[in-house]
Parts: sequence; C-alpha cells; structure tokens
Amino acid sequence: MDGGIADWIARRAQRRPGAVALVDVASGARLTYADLDRRVGARAAALAALGIEAGARVALLGENSAAYLEWLFGAARLGAIAVPINHRLSPDEVAHVLTDSGAVVLVRSTAFTGLAGDALAVAGSVPVVELGEQPGDQVVEAHPVAGDDPCVIMYTSGTTGVPKGAVLTHDNMLWNAINMAVAGPGIGGTDITVAAAPLFHIGALGLSALPLLYAGGTVVVVPSFDPAAFVDLLAREGVTTQFLVPAMWAALTRLPSLPPLPALRWAISGGAPCPVTVIEHFTGRGWTFTEGFGMTELSPAALFLDADDVLTHAGSVGRPFMHVDARLVSETGEDVAVGEVGELVLRGPTVFAGYWNRPEATAEALRNYPGEHADRGWFRSGDLGVRDAEGFVTLVDRKKDMIITGGENVYPVEVEQVLHRHPGIADVAVVGVGDPQWGEAVLAVVVASGEIDTAEVITYARERIAHFKAPRRVEIVDELPRNATGKLLKRVLREQFAGQASAVAR
Repeated sequence: MDGGIADWIARRAQRRPGAVALVDVASGARLTYADLDRRVGARAAALAALGIEAGARVALLGENSAAYLEWLFGAARLGAIAVPINHRLSPDEVAHVLTDSGAVVLVRSTAFTGLAGDALAVAGSVPVVELGEQPGDQVVEAHPVAGDDPCVIMYTSGTTGVPKGAVLTHDNMLWNAINMAVAGPGIGGTDITVAAAPLFHIGALGLSALPLLYAGGTVVVVPSFDPAAFVDLLAREGVTTQFLVPAMWAALTRLPSLPPLPALRWAISGGAPCPVTVIEHFTGRGWTFTEGFGMTELSPAALFLDADDVLTHAGSVGRPFMHVDARLVSETGEDVAVGEVGELVLRGPTVFAGYWNRPEATAEALRNYPGEHADRGWFRSGDLGVRDAEGFVTLVDRKKDMIITGGENVYPVEVEQVLHRHPGIADVAVVGVGDPQWGEAVLAVVVASGEIDTAEVITYARERIAHFKAPRRVEIVDELPRNATGKLLKRVLREQFAGQASAVAR
C-alpha cells in the first residue's frame, strides 16, 4: 500500500461501502465507509487549500468525535503528520506542543476556542480551522506515502517532565493493527467498539479506533466518559470488543448494576497496571477479560495477557504480541535469568521512529546490544520486570519509581496490589520519600471508601508482605492525581508529601 493509513478507508469504501464505519454519539450521525472516505477526501482538500503538503504538521485539539478522526485521516491522505493535543493541558503546555512540533495549522473544536487562543498567544499565530465544520464537496487525490513516513506525533504524557513527541510511522500503525487483529479472540469486520478514552492518547487511537477501522469494523465515538451512560451505550450498540484504561474499568465496578452485554466478546485493559480486584470483578461475571501492556513508543501494543491466563498469572502483563520481541536485560544489556529483575526492552515493526527533533533522547531510548543487528535497535522501556519459566512478564515498577529502603528494593506496584484488596481503600499509590535512617521510606497515599485507620492499613500490609515493603506512613486524599489517560502522576505526590518531584537521588 502506498497511501498509508488513509488507504485503509479508501479500500474499505471499495469493498464494503455500506458498512458502518463511525457512529458519532454527540450528533447521532452514522457514517458508512463510503461516507467516511468522501469526508476524509474533503478534509484533505480543506487542508490542501491552506497549503498543507506532505510532511507538514497538523495539530488537532478537540474532544472525541467522528470529525476528529476525519481530520486525522485527511492529514494522512496528504502525507501530512497529525499532532493530537491533550485538551486538558494548560495554554503554556499546548503552546509547547505547537512550537515543538512546528505545527502549521491548528484544527480545534469550538469548546476549546479559549484554550487555543491563549496557547497561540504564546506560540505565535497559525491558521485555525474549526474541527466540526461541515466538509466541502471537493476532494483531493491521495499523496503516495511510504511505510516509514511519519503518520502522527504523539506527545508522551509528561509524567516526569516536558513531553516529548514520539514519531509513529504508517507502518507502525499498520503492524499495531495487525497485532491487535490477531490477539486474543481477534478483531474482524463485524466488530464494534466505543472510543471512550481520549483519542489524543495512543491507547484509544491505537487500541480502539485504528485497529477496528483497519479490520472494517465500527467505531462508536463519545466525547467523554460517563460510566452509567457508557454501559448503556455498550448494550444499545451491541459492542463486541472494548478497550478502557484501568481507572475506567474500576469506575464500572462501582456502578449499582450492569445491563446484560451478550454481544461483548472480549475486553482489554491497558495504559497502567490493572488492580487484580478489578480483573476478578469482570471475570466473575463470565467476561473474557484480558490485559495488555503498551507504550506510546510501541504504537502501543507490546505485551498481552490472554483471558485464559488472567487469573492463573494475575499481576502479569503477559507475553509479547505476535510481532513484538521482548527481553529483560541487565544494565550491560545481558539477558537476566528467570526470576531476576531486568529492564524490559522491545523490538519490532511497531517501535517508533524516534523523538521529534531529539536525536540524543532517541539514541538513549533505542539501543543495539552486542551481537544484535537490528535496524532500529531495542527500545528501552524504563520498566523493570521479571520473567517466569513460561515467558510471562510481570512488571515490578518503573526504574525511576523503585524504592530502596535500608538497602532493600521495594517495587511500588507489588505494595499497591496488596493495598487494593483492603476493604476500606478505593484507590492507592505508593511512592518513596526521603528518610534519614533508611534512605527512603515507603509512603502509601490512599483514597478511602469509608472510615479508615491509617495504623490499621500499615498492619494490614505487614500481615501480607515483608515488613520492609509495607508502608511506614499512610496519607489520605480525596483523589489521586492522574493524567487524562488514567496514569498516576507520582511526581505530584512526591512534590506534595516529600517536597520533590523526582525519586530520591541515589
């Protein structure tokens, strides 16, 4: 294919023109693949009229909608590069994405007129297009696109600092869609999903929208996530496969009831470790519930835990997707033994092309180890994990988040999974804070589901894990700081309770 991801829509319009491609819940519109192909061509024509050519960056700032995907595919049809922007960022942060990417046009929805204006006051003026405007009648021919041409620049969530732009190619998106299509029960042309997580995040884009459209299925697009309305939508649209981040799945467990969902073939959680209690809740209902691990730099699918293994290997993130290689290595790049902690490194056609205009960061992230002859090398995830004899990987934590207390390594995820089972805890995050005696101390920050005694929480943990792993201190908050994708912002907790954003220096 020489048309990149936009060619997927054109080919589906030829093969099954009357099949429903997108359902826009906000407007009620139901677009067939023939409709979508025409609208993508019209969006491309609108961009071309502004002088947008291959390689130009087209920024997208808006809530989930069918139009959002039309503009993304429209940019791809010209060979331009889409830059989805997190609409929950501050004006200065949006300005950073605009200037860092070199965006030459901003497509924004009316809801974010103020945010866009404030950001452009900092970043400088570029043409602004209304995301929801009706497409015109003119269309343009598709620009030839090579597989290794950039498709989108996805800015990392910035949980540890200034966001970097991960350059994902058309082939990255293709192979990620193939990985998803052959994972678990698979994805086909009769499948239906809801794009509920924000499309500016690689999870919703790479695990919900793009694989379904590649396969010729239907994507139901909602502007925001409301748990009660969401489950009603699953039932009404006959959703067959669904991705959500753990915080969203957890929200569903707190609903008084769930309607029957006979069409739902399988569910997948990703974006952060899913609490075992949440997995047990849905498997207890008889669901085919799976878990995956991915990263923006992997487009994002990396590791997958099949439904048959979710309970027998609870806490693991599984084994690599079909077209992903994974290793756990030491600091020197040697494979660690079964049961030993190593850094997860990954290789394959879904590994990104590098960070936009950051050659040093790219060189640090992509490594060739002795004896290896990979074109791009292995991506260093920064995640620490262990592998069992069957090849299942269990992540113990981010390298930066590992706590060393009294010379012992403590991996916060392990402590968090124990505390998630406490009946009085609704949510929990564990971080390390400086301690004059132990170097670091384990701090648990919890959201209580009712009355809770902090001393009892410490005792609860000590009865279930080694004392050095148990929290020495417990703080209660109304909610944990998370970014738009549901990831915990541990740097915020360290700033709040330890006076520093980074992990304790060592």
